[in-house]
Amino acid sequence: MTLPPLPRLMLEPAVRAALIEDLGRAGDVTSDAVIPAGTQTNAVMRAREAGVAAGLDAAALAFELIDPTLSISRAKTDGDPLADGDTLLAVTGAARAILAAERVALNFACRMSGIASTTRRIADAIAHTQATIVCTRKTTPGLRMFEKRAIKAGGGGNHRWGLDDAILIKDNHIAAAGGIGPVLERARAAAGHMLKIEIEVDTLVQLAQVLDTDGADNVLLDNMTPDALREAVAMNAGRLTLEASGRITLETAPAIAETGVHYLSAGWLTHSSPILDLGLDID
Repeated sequence: MTLPPLPRLMLEPAVRAALIEDLGRAGDVTSDAVIPAGTQTNAVMRAREAGVAAGLDAAALAFELIDPTLSISRAKTDGDPLADGDTLLAVTGAARAILAAERVALNFACRMSGIASTTRRIADAIAHTQATIVCTRKTTPGLRMFEKRAIKAGGGGNHRWGLDDAILIKDNHIAAAGGIGPVLERARAAAGHMLKIEIEVDTLVQLAQVLDTDGADNVLLDNMTPDALREAVAMNAGRLTLEASGRITLETAPAIAETGVHYLSAGWLTHSSPILDLGLDID
């Protein structure tokens, strides 16, 4: 899924912070020591394996923030498929500036492309079903915007962005509030007409309680087997949106999606996807 670029205003705080962290107290002492001032060069970021591009807005901005006079040309955009050897972007200008931004640019692009690539593999594996793979709030602090965008670049969907954009009642909420009936009653009374309510259940008995109680829009079916999920879909009979969570991998996703649930959520997509191997080489 090819995505439009994000406004610089949204990208800059995180990219600037990453550059400041990397430059430390004295800047790039290696490049300053060994490369004569004024040296000009061309560098190309290429894929070293197949995957899906993501994080390129942040990567390009890293070069621009170090030196606004650098010439940056984009060959790919977030969501584009990549073959081994494909060029993602090229940079021309001061060699010292390019090398000072190199690691931060690659950190963003490698990590986000890795998330997008893993998401794409699962999205393809369940494409024959109605289900969508979605992420969770298990994101790297400060990088949620980038990681959730990478999920979309890979063909997945986004769950909540934060605590404030939906009511998600989990097992601890139910325990603290006194049960499914009371917790749904309070949630519905507090929610505005635009705020969705999802409740997590671990058993079919709990699902039956939810279905007998007004209030929920969605149900998160946590750690249920495919057989239990199929029974849950039959019990629900199309009333509420159903989300399966737990034990979802590339291998298990098709069987889970084939049960008829609407969404599969997996936190590991953002916290544990391997990076995509990209490199920046001076030509």
